Amino acid sequence: MHARQVLVFVFPGQGSQSPGFLAPWLELPGVADRLRWASAVVGDDLVAHGTVSDAETLRDTAVAQPLIVAAGLVVLRELVQGPEQLAAVAGAVAGHSVGELTAAAATGALSPEQALVLVRERGRAMASAAAAHPTGMSAVLGGDPAEVAATLSRLGLTAANDNGGGQVVAAGELSALAALADEPPARARVVPLQVAGAFHTEHMAPAVGTLRELAAGLEPGTASVPLAANADGELVTDGGELLRRLVAQVSRPVRWDLCTEAFRRLGVTALIELAPAGTLVNLAKRQLKGIDVLALKTPADLERARTVIAEHGAAAAVPAGAGGVQ
Repeated sequence: MHARQVLVFVFPGQGSQSPGFLAPWLELPGVADRLRWASAVVGDDLVAHGTVSDAETLRDTAVAQPLIVAAGLVVLRELVQGPEQLAAVAGAVAGHSVGELTAAAATGALSPEQALVLVRERGRAMASAAAAHPTGMSAVLGGDPAEVAATLSRLGLTAANDNGGGQVVAAGELSALAALADEPPARARVVPLQVAGAFHTEHMAPAVGTLRELAAGLEPGTASVPLAANADGELVTDGGELLRRLVAQVSRPVRWDLCTEAFRRLGVTALIELAPAGTLVNLAKRQLKGIDVLALKTPADLERARTVIAEHGAAAAVPAGAGGVQ
């Protein structure tokens, strides 16, 4: 294996889910069983939400967040069987927003059960904070970065996500988002997002307190693979530090642009996005040109994923049919 090959795994955030996205995965042996176990941990029917729930149901923060984390972990285990095997093939991981919890569990910094309990309470607390005051988020695509920043500041909006490649997500009051849509910055397009609140802003402060109290009782482990953290792209392996960051990021902006920069510094040659995949691969195509990218959307993509792992990872891929979240 060429020494300069570097593979990273990335895990999407809320808004990546769509009705029925898990249905094809349930055809694989053990997947339904693992989802039922995750359902018992979070106290909701993730099998139903991943197969038959409609878009409005999936828009519910308390539904979407546990579903996305469980989906990412279940699908990952079709490729690698745990944190040690992940370390054998990956140079780093990252997750966008709630996907950072998936990434932490993938590395062993959190157990799957710890991650699922945290995401259950995170979803509930963020949904409660969102319900207290109507807020939302909109993507701002294109435009001059300085003009976009000035417009958001003038309207009292926060750049809750800086995804790089000319994509910023504005968050705040619905009236301010409406004003942004009516008069967008020059050469920019505004797209409302299907989320229930102004995530990663001061509006989520009550949820931070809830998670901090819960996290105090956890004993995280050391990550087997460095995690490029949302706040600043720093590569983190210390479990305690990761947990502190996971709590704080609920009300702080996601700097995916800096995570991308961390991958570039590592010399990334391939990137695999776990289901529900697509969003982060599209960003990588624009910002990490020339690397091998794969959105792992359905089991039909597994063969290609194993090829990418074999070509860019530090060890051979897992044989077809191996794996399973315990």
